[in-house]
Amino acid sequence: MDIQDHNATARWEALGSRDARSRGTAMEHISQEVMRRVESIGPIPATVPSPLATAGHSTSDLNDILARLLMMSKRCPFDDVRERCVWLLQNVQDLGVRIPRTLGNGPSRFIPEKEILQVSKVDPRTQSIFEDAFAALGRLDNISLVMGFHPQYLESFLRTQHYLLQMDGPLSLHYRHYIGIMAAARHQCSYLVNLHVNDFLQVGGDSKWLNGLDGAPQKLQALGELNKILAHRPWLLTKAHIEHLLKAEEHSWSLAELIHAVVLLTHYHSLASFTFGCGITPEIHSNGGHTFRPPSLSQYCVCDIANGNGHGHLEERRGNHQVSEVSGEVEVLMERMKQLQECRDEEEASQEEMATRFEREKTESMLVATAEDEECVPSRDVSRHFEDPSYGYKDFSRRGEHVPTFRVQDYSWEDHGYSLVNRLYPDVGQLLDEKFQMAYNLTYNTMAMHKDVDTTMLRRAIWNYIHCMFGIRYDDYDYGEINQLLDRSFKVYIKTMVCSPEKTTKRMYESFWRQFQHSEKVHVNLLLMEARMQAELLYALRAITRYMT
Repeated sequence: MDIQDHNATARWEALGSRDARSRGTAMEHISQEVMRRVESIGPIPATVPSPLATAGHSTSDLNDILARLLMMSKRCPFDDVRERCVWLLQNVQDLGVRIPRTLGNGPSRFIPEKEILQVSKVDPRTQSIFEDAFAALGRLDNISLVMGFHPQYLESFLRTQHYLLQMDGPLSLHYRHYIGIMAAARHQCSYLVNLHVNDFLQVGGDSKWLNGLDGAPQKLQALGELNKILAHRPWLLTKAHIEHLLKAEEHSWSLAELIHAVVLLTHYHSLASFTFGCGITPEIHSNGGHTFRPPSLSQYCVCDIANGNGHGHLEERRGNHQVSEVSGEVEVLMERMKQLQECRDEEEASQEEMATRFEREKTESMLVATAEDEECVPSRDVSRHFEDPSYGYKDFSRRGEHVPTFRVQDYSWEDHGYSLVNRLYPDVGQLLDEKFQMAYNLTYNTMAMHKDVDTTMLRRAIWNYIHCMFGIRYDDYDYGEINQLLDRSFKVYIKTMVCSPEKTTKRMYESFWRQFQHSEKVHVNLLLMEARMQAELLYALRAITRYMT
């Protein structure tokens, strides 16, 4: 990175400072740079419809800066920066240069923008969380905005992710981002791949590695098999896979490095599930998040940037869910929870019956189809970051293979995994444990429009159903409850989002729990993400423990 690039990066980073003077100085430098580039284009004749459509390196750079300013005008948690970015874009437009506008309807394709937290209208605690996130990454990404429905969880998530990516640890910074790319690519998650391609380059990563996994070091290529198995069939992981990585002579991994890599892989596999499950859209400043083309219906005005009017109200025209169709859905579910609790109090099934119910639920979960079952062919941009694109969950289940049972009583996160991670990668076991507990225990004691509801039974059914799909059994849980509490459309959504998230559709998101709030569906997605991550981790950590003993 040359000095000029370094200075430019430092100025953008300074916009995340909590010191208003530092932000003001940085903004002034950026304004001067933008105006200098605009002037270098030369006089723009009135007859030229699209002055920035001309080819050229300086024009491309200016477009990138303008797109970033557009993102800042929407997403920066500091009022002064947002207002100054709107002002600067207006000035550029007044000089006859076309400025970008946002594409889409906010951070999610599934959730109306007006229901998601607006950066300018948050409580002090959420404001502080947003400021910390912005200072750490130079952006407030769409994932964080959707997670903002649940600030307590978001705080724990961002703290953990920041530690994994930026704090002291066994792996170098560029390795961390490259492993994130490899993991997200397994599920064709171009949103996460693109984020980490940019981060990888920013921390000094070699651009040749981005041409494909075969351009990366042997050490990272060797991680490809672990990535593949963990993402799709973690029960097949053995200590032999671990030994292969730890004893690869000059390309070998240390135990501490491998733990760091495993945590990153599982973090990004599960985050890909959340990304698809919430319909997360591209960031404003990246490809697919903005356009320089004028809108087709009405004349575009820069004030739309500030007011969020730069797109149509398609969602509102489509209308709300057909509530009449699902009237009583919540009450039925609450009544089932009440009956199950009464049955629990009256009689307890035998251990043999509990085991039978688990095996039945596990077998049935194999037969639940994912999505429309169409083939998703990954683009070259994404597939080059991993090997064997045909390897997935689907072909395994279709061949009728059996998932072996993993008894939590023999190897659990609390008694075994937590301490192993903490020993080899200090503090991360604690951070992960807090995040798992936060997602599992999070409750507002509400169900749709009902208040003072104990949702413990429902949250446990969701968590245990996901672990059941991975063959993980809790001896003290009655798996007969799952069929009572989770209907078929919900099971299809869970199975798709956890096993083949790239196939998740808006129709599937809308088809389950139709009377529930979007915030409650996001909470479900947090449960799915964390349960999946813990399931993968359990298999990986058990294999590492077996290698060590």
